[in-house]
Amino acid sequence: MPQIHPSAVVELGARLAETAKVGPFCVVGAEVELGEGVELLSHVVVAGRTSVGAETRIFPFASIGHAPQDMKYKGEPSRLVIGRGNVIREHVTMNPGTAGGGMLTQVGDNCLFMVGVHVAHDCVIGNGVIMANNATLAGHVRIGDYAVFGGLSAVHQFVRIGQYAMVGGVSGVERDVIPFGSVLGDRARLTGLNLVGMQRRGFSRDDIQALRAAYQMLFEDANGTLAERRAAVAARFPDVAPVREVLDFVGAESARGLCQPKANGG
Repeated sequence: MPQIHPSAVVELGARLAETAKVGPFCVVGAEVELGEGVELLSHVVVAGRTSVGAETRIFPFASIGHAPQDMKYKGEPSRLVIGRGNVIREHVTMNPGTAGGGMLTQVGDNCLFMVGVHVAHDCVIGNGVIMANNATLAGHVRIGDYAVFGGLSAVHQFVRIGQYAMVGGVSGVERDVIPFGSVLGDRARLTGLNLVGMQRRGFSRDDIQALRAAYQMLFEDANGTLAERRAAVAARFPDVAPVREVLDFVGAESARGLCQPKANGG
């Protein structure tokens, strides 16, 4: 049966797997589900319609599943779904969805959320994402797999962050970041590609070289519109998966526009 410390409060109706652990002074709400091997270390609050996937560990003073910080929220029965193998450190906050955003906030598997991270309502986060201390997401943000966020970075609502992207510390991201892109700055600008991240993840030399050439064609060449440059890249690299990922991202509908380099490299 689950291990529940005598000082913890687990409300009637909560569903805990046999191997779940609830440490001292934790509070688990009536509609919460904790999977196999989930561990709440101490002083953790998990509320609302929240499910936590197997082997996820949540550290002291995290607040998971309480009502969104959205004035339009009227108590609708929205959810927060957290995947497997995540590490959620001290003072992290995660909120469920809202009626205006699909009623769901979703976190993938094997992510790391360091101290003070905030995940707002209706965000969708992929697998293997790392968010350093005090990085924050506004509502409706979409994050691709293996994206990395530096400390004190902040992402505007409705922004998309592509897979393997890197957001530098103390950056404010107002526009979409392409997959494999690297952005930095008070009002973040695209500064290049996350080549180190690609190398660490085992991308081939040929794919990396093709992506570098595609990036130059898209963002450094001054000829034609972005749509024309995108078509030229698609014709030159029809079968390179990372390039196709970038082209599909650039061509998709966006509420925020695309983060690009500063004009003339300035």
